[in-house]
Amino acid sequence: MARRTVIMGAAGRDFHDFNVCFRDDPDREVVAFTRAPNQNVGELPDVPERAYPAHLAGENYPEGIPIVPEANLESVIESRNVDEVVFSYSDVSHEHVMNQASRALAAGADFHIVGQSMMLQAEVPVVAVDAVRTGCGKSSVARKLAAILGESVDVAVVREPMPYGDEFEPVSRFEELGELDDAGVTIEEREEYEHHLAAGHVVFAGVDYQAVLDQAQDEADVIVWDGGNNELPFFEPDLHVVLADPLRPGHEIRYHPGETNLRIADYLLINKENSARAADIRTVVENAVDRNSGVEIIHADSVVTVPDPTRIEGQRVLAVEDGPTVTHGGAASGAALIAAEQFGAAEIVDPRPGAVGSIARVFERYDHLGPVLPAMGYSPEQIADLEQTIANVDCDLILAGTPIDLGRLVDVDVPIVNVRYDVEERGTPTLRSMVESHAAELGL
Repeated sequence: MARRTVIMGAAGRDFHDFNVCFRDDPDREVVAFTRAPNQNVGELPDVPERAYPAHLAGENYPEGIPIVPEANLESVIESRNVDEVVFSYSDVSHEHVMNQASRALAAGADFHIVGQSMMLQAEVPVVAVDAVRTGCGKSSVARKLAAILGESVDVAVVREPMPYGDEFEPVSRFEELGELDDAGVTIEEREEYEHHLAAGHVVFAGVDYQAVLDQAQDEADVIVWDGGNNELPFFEPDLHVVLADPLRPGHEIRYHPGETNLRIADYLLINKENSARAADIRTVVENAVDRNSGVEIIHADSVVTVPDPTRIEGQRVLAVEDGPTVTHGGAASGAALIAAEQFGAAEIVDPRPGAVGSIARVFERYDHLGPVLPAMGYSPEQIADLEQTIANVDCDLILAGTPIDLGRLVDVDVPIVNVRYDVEERGTPTLRSMVESHAAELGL
């Protein structure tokens, strides 16, 4: 008799685990997915109850698979006679994982986590960029690696899934910025796609990552896996670069599955060292070497630039930051605040008094935030709340520390200056020397 299974997820890794490890397993019957609380989106209203669609779930699930709130886990276990619960989402503390395990065990089910068995094998080399927490700076590293590799071969960038809308696209392919407008993607998706498209690299994502892989490797000589949160790569990497953040020392060994990334990394890139204390950098190094004695360490700075620094000097500035980094990522601020301070802003204007709707609820939930505005936009309604919040702030200039072109999404009267952050290595090894030393296995 098939074991009746619930997969705990957050619309990403859970679907991938199902597709690879459960969909065609005659010994498992997945009776439901649970949907984690909206840690990524703040206090938005819950999305309508959805189902993982039959066309993706396969012939064993002609009606699809229900997706229910995580709060209902115990009742689902009881009502559906569930044998096992599989935990399948990322960037949560080890304590949180075991809290969910305790719920499952107390309700009478076993508790499992899928590991590297969900990694697909590519026919072309894969360079994976992952992290121990969200907000470590993966985007700048993936962008730089794609540029280095693109000097010799055709590169495709594959992003982890972010299916926030009502549709479940098996494969999404983006080549131009206008295609993001047509697809109606969220701000978080734009934060991960726009900088790659601006650099001339095609970006793939979706829900069915075997189909994503098939199309990406048909078009490219090398795949750059640009991971989400601190998730494991969905493709088995030939070269695995993992980022750590010395502004959050100790997080590299306290979060799931970031510690696993640390333990299986070929290279650990410690980013933002120009903003960190030497003692905190040492802590990250010691933790890394203790858990992965063979890892090579790249020391790096996150360097903030703006097109014209003189525009910032003496101005009253609103700092708009990358949403995931400063919400569930736990950072109090980001590149926009650094740029404001570095280039002589007269004042950082606090957006909280003018926050409305879902943006106000984000501030209530994430009370660690400093005087910065997270660029949250997981629905047209939330983008409207973001726009109104910005309009309510009395400032001279908006500094956008998110990788997106904020002006494409909000209509405001105040000028917007986009802040760019790039990774710059300290000493050796560098990302370029790393690629050169692995040239043969990467087909360069």
